[in-house]
Amino acid sequence: MMEIKAKTKKWGNSIGILIPKEAVRKENIKPEQEVTLLISAKPTTKGKDIWGTLKFKESTEELMREIDREFGLD
Repeated sequence: MMEIKAKTKKWGNSIGILIPKEAVRKENIKPEQEVTLLISAKPTTKGKDIWGTLKFKESTEELMREIDREFGLD
């Protein structure tokens, strides 16, 4: 299995995707063969993907108070 980026092309009333020859060779894809695609038009990044594994020693409320103090907002 490999990940590739491909551009879509209009094909009648549908949209087609051309598979690059490097991927065809590597995966040994043949004409009329059924393949499985994972499609994502836009990459999505969620907060939990970035921050989900971090553990803070202080509560969110304590962190916000500290930020307010640092910026003189208290």
